[in-house]
Amino acid sequence: MEEAKAIAPCGIDCFNCEVYENNITDDTRTKFAAMAKMSPEQVSCKGCRVQDGCRLHWGKCDTLDCVKAHDVNFCFECREFPCEMLCPSAESAQRYPHNLKLYNLCRIKMLGPEKWAEEAAVNRKRYFKGKFVVGKGPVI
Repeated sequence: MEEAKAIAPCGIDCFNCEVYENNITDDTRTKFAAMAKMSPEQVSCKGCRVQDGCRLHWGKCDTLDCVKAHDVNFCFECREFPCEMLCPSAESAQRYPHNLKLYNLCRIKMLGPEKWAEEAAVNRKRYFKGKFVVGKGPVI
């Protein structure tokens, strides 16, 4: 399955990202190229595992380095899981899927990467477009 290589070790579903190579539009490519001051051809992303980092992050990823240092495929396989790098944060939660990491990692561990990938788009949509209901979490 192609999506399996596009699941970040931290649980982010790279294959659902707007700059992932199979999803990027010309408009998105132009917008991000201008923002990052690079050519539009450099913008599309193959996933952090393939290109050793995230195009939206544009820098070193300590979590990716940590996974490599601990010689695991996903953070949930680490003896230190969950660690402070996966702690949710309110800042920028409306823009970035960071707060989905722990939930995603638990679901990947339970279902496996392929089965989890089938539900990832719905979970991302629920996170960004859902309405939070106390006792239920985000619902669409």
